[in-house]
Amino acid sequence: MPLDLETDVVTLTAALVDTFSESLQEKEIADDVDTALRAYPHLTVEREGHTIVARTELGRDERVVIAGHLDTVPVNGNFPSRLEGEILHGLGSCDMKGGVAVALLLAAQISEPVVDVTYVFYDGEEIEAEFNGLGKLARTRPELLAADLAIVMEPTDAGIEAGCQGTMRAEIRTTGERAHSARSWMGSNAIHALAPVLDTLATYVAREVEIDGLTYREGLNAVGISGGVAGNVVPDEAAVMVNYRFAPDRTEEEAHLHLQEVFEGFGLTVTDSAPGARPGLTEPATAAFVANVGGTVLPKFGWTDVAQFTVLGIPAINYGPGNPMYAHKADEHVPIEQLRRVHQTMASWLQS
Repeated sequence: MPLDLETDVVTLTAALVDTFSESLQEKEIADDVDTALRAYPHLTVEREGHTIVARTELGRDERVVIAGHLDTVPVNGNFPSRLEGEILHGLGSCDMKGGVAVALLLAAQISEPVVDVTYVFYDGEEIEAEFNGLGKLARTRPELLAADLAIVMEPTDAGIEAGCQGTMRAEIRTTGERAHSARSWMGSNAIHALAPVLDTLATYVAREVEIDGLTYREGLNAVGISGGVAGNVVPDEAAVMVNYRFAPDRTEEEAHLHLQEVFEGFGLTVTDSAPGARPGLTEPATAAFVANVGGTVLPKFGWTDVAQFTVLGIPAINYGPGNPMYAHKADEHVPIEQLRRVHQTMASWLQS
């Protein structure tokens, strides 16, 4: 069924939730968004794969990007949507089809914003970075993302969360020598050799850093462990996977060096990495948006696509309906009051 961009934000959010769009299966929702936006002559619409970019071209002095991803994590008994009182339940309602609904209504209904706006609706955010539609645009057509400020409408409980942590995953592998477990002295146990690594993780003190008045707390944790051959064999290989969430004052290179220092003497291989994003609260466009929204600005604990914009030199913040604690959960939901409030706040800002 075609998307109705003249409806209210709650009805549109439900319609988006009811459109199946697990990662790598976004064609239907991308087609719907593409078709709906092309009906509005004040927008210039382009499509790259399953990523849709709609722009106003009014010659304003400033340009803002408003972005949201179309994909969801796999269904967990929460599809389709259901409305219970003042809460809309369903897969993606919080992360982040409520934010997408807000952005779609803004794109359709505000034909003459006080700033030019680039709306980006993209695929592949919930899986490996190689599939991220926003990342693909940043690499191949960065001119489409040029702006003075970017707002990623991730769930933030309808408050501003600035910047984000970087994330790095690394594997620490130990080797030994196989032997029969009844004659263990004849070998060398690779799992036992991981003990110093686990001790280091257990006693690690996370760094806290203040940036633009916000305090980011880092974290370093084991997130996986492997090893073992059979119930009667001393293993000759073992590995622990660690995840380092680092404050945005550190580059990926500096984060890697820190891990090498922490685990000195062990082989360490980085398997996945993404930079953090500084809050940028001193930038004029960011400060103006914060003043309009009001409330207390919080640091973003976790990684979001604001980092994609930071790499391009664009200040970016997270702002959207829904409590992020319910993202990816079976009882994922979004409060109707937040949908309406975020929509009203954004509409007022774009017109004032």
